[in-house]
Amino acid sequence: MKITKQTKNKLWLLLIGAFVFVIFIFPLYWMIVTALKTQVEIFQIPTPMWPHQLTFEAFQKQLSESSDTLRGFRNSLIISVGAMAISTLLSIPAAYGLARFRFKGKKIIILLFLITQMLPSTLVLTSLYIMFSGMKLLNNYWAPILADATLGIPFSVIILRTYFLSIPKELDEAAKIDGCGHITAFLKIMLPIAKPGIVVAAVFSFVYAWGDLIYGITFITNPNMRPITSSIYNYVQQYQTLWNSTMAFGIIAISPVVLIFIFMQKYIVSGLTNGAVKA
Repeated sequence: MKITKQTKNKLWLLLIGAFVFVIFIFPLYWMIVTALKTQVEIFQIPTPMWPHQLTFEAFQKQLSESSDTLRGFRNSLIISVGAMAISTLLSIPAAYGLARFRFKGKKIIILLFLITQMLPSTLVLTSLYIMFSGMKLLNNYWAPILADATLGIPFSVIILRTYFLSIPKELDEAAKIDGCGHITAFLKIMLPIAKPGIVVAAVFSFVYAWGDLIYGITFITNPNMRPITSSIYNYVQQYQTLWNSTMAFGIIAISPVVLIFIFMQKYIVSGLTNGAVKA
């Protein structure tokens, strides 16, 4: 049986895809395997690809009542949900206004959002610290919530603006004919249609806040209020690093993000592809 050129191309693409998949999935596999090994087995040479002595002790320590992981998990959840709510609620009307209305300085505002998105967190750290100190928000959940929301808003506005641009303007005109004002049309027509884009903005705002470390440890000095990312230092000791505990901690820390992308992938793909229009 003769193999056609098209079939060969598909096989090559399949092999390349499988190779790329293995490269990207191997670090996650190695995290899981290392978490299931004993400390002695981790330093064996050559290191086994699968543990000979399977142990869940590292996970048990992470989930025990005396561990800081669960407390950090709760703190990160509070900060991430708060930042996501503020970022999404403020980004939706801002993106809609930039997509639907014409006014002076519109291009400059969009450019400023893009520039803000490129700025590193450390650049605004000092100014935010001084501001939050004056507002008596240090050692308070509101400080990292507002900081994460501030840097999450530009990305959300950019994503939602392109999504609103992909919605035909004829829908606005039809709503006006039916007697709807801008606010009514926005709430009853635009928001339901833009649901995938809103989900994308909310998800990325949550993920950004969940993975934040620098704001959590700068604005909060109380260890009982710090996010889960700050607990990674607990496993770096003076003479050794507890790699199995570190990997178990990492798996627990990324589990909410993984679950979000698994269960929300339909909305995420739709929101990113439908909003991919020329600005």
